[in-house]
Amino acid sequence: MTATDHTPLAYPFNSSRDLALSDAYEQAREAPGLLRVQLPYGEPAWLATRYADARLVLGDQRFSRALGLEHDEPRSSEGRRDSGILSMDPPDHTRLRSLVAKAFTVRQVEKLRPRIRELTSTLLDRMEAAGPPVDLVDSYALPIPVAVICRLLGVPEEDRPRFRAWSDAALSTSSLTAEEFDRNREELRAYMAQLITIHRRQPQDDLMTALIEARDHGDRLSELELVDLCVGVLVAGHETTATQIPNFVLTLLDHPQTLSRLRDEPTLITSAVEELLRFVPLGSGAGQPRYAKEDIEVGGTLVRAGEPVLVAIGAANRDALRFTEGGTLDISRSGNAHLGFGHGVHHCLGAPLARLELQEAIGALVARFPRLHVAGDITWKTEMLVRGPRVMPVGW
Repeated sequence: MTATDHTPLAYPFNSSRDLALSDAYEQAREAPGLLRVQLPYGEPAWLATRYADARLVLGDQRFSRALGLEHDEPRSSEGRRDSGILSMDPPDHTRLRSLVAKAFTVRQVEKLRPRIRELTSTLLDRMEAAGPPVDLVDSYALPIPVAVICRLLGVPEEDRPRFRAWSDAALSTSSLTAEEFDRNREELRAYMAQLITIHRRQPQDDLMTALIEARDHGDRLSELELVDLCVGVLVAGHETTATQIPNFVLTLLDHPQTLSRLRDEPTLITSAVEELLRFVPLGSGAGQPRYAKEDIEVGGTLVRAGEPVLVAIGAANRDALRFTEGGTLDISRSGNAHLGFGHGVHHCLGAPLARLELQEAIGALVARFPRLHVAGDITWKTEMLVRGPRVMPVGW
């Protein structure tokens, strides 16, 4: 085992203006041990880039998310993120997650498929009627997950512009000061608290009402936990899926033979989505560091108790030791145990819903517009934790 103290490399590596995986990750995977990196703010961290190391750090309970609240957590912005349930360890994490999990089981989510299929068809009709060029993000990619998550939570869809701005700030890595970051968070909390008050007066058949009942009658979470849980579901429930839809389209357009095959064999959509989740590195860099509770060896490096480890999921998902021809997009790949939704206790709660939305959105778009193409300059999200187009004009 080795524990080196050499000068950490500036991180993150990926550009925010494309979807490429930086060559620095391949070099890190091939080098012995873990890499030492330094984000713009916080203490230095180890970086895990290999699949086996990533699964160990994400899945082993000797690593903690909650300890990050006691440290100067590595981060890309000045503001400190108390990520609610994402900053918790069991048993607190288990207590909160169990309250939400039943709404996102595969069985429950599958009931939404007809409604989501109808929604995609309606949005594509509107795009076709408007005529090209159309912004794929605003006209298609964003409305799908927003409509679904707003319905689940009982959030008025007309409030989308308000919570989109808050969501952008919550995921920002820009020069927001700590004060600006905190103010944005409190505005979003106040908005959600107001909705909770309305739901208390007028209960509805939705997730927010179920969480309120758990709070008021079961005493299973505090009022702040209730607010932050609803905020977390709202932000996480739409931002990543809305970003991955145009990302997946761009990736397929860059692989015309693969796109043609998907059109000819639409039954491949399930495995295609899994492969795109593996292949497309969503993040600008790794986030949500795990802190070692004790000395532990990871990939030949001794991580001391109290040291943070970042997991580069995009790099791990291309590891040739786990995926045959990991750098190749293969939509018929089998046994695709990618880490696109994470691993361990913090595995993405909404994974079944995201999968369904991506399957329906990509499948319907590919089938409707055989000559789909980019029809103008793409405006990329910058200074965000996730990468993807903010504006993406398309034609057909």
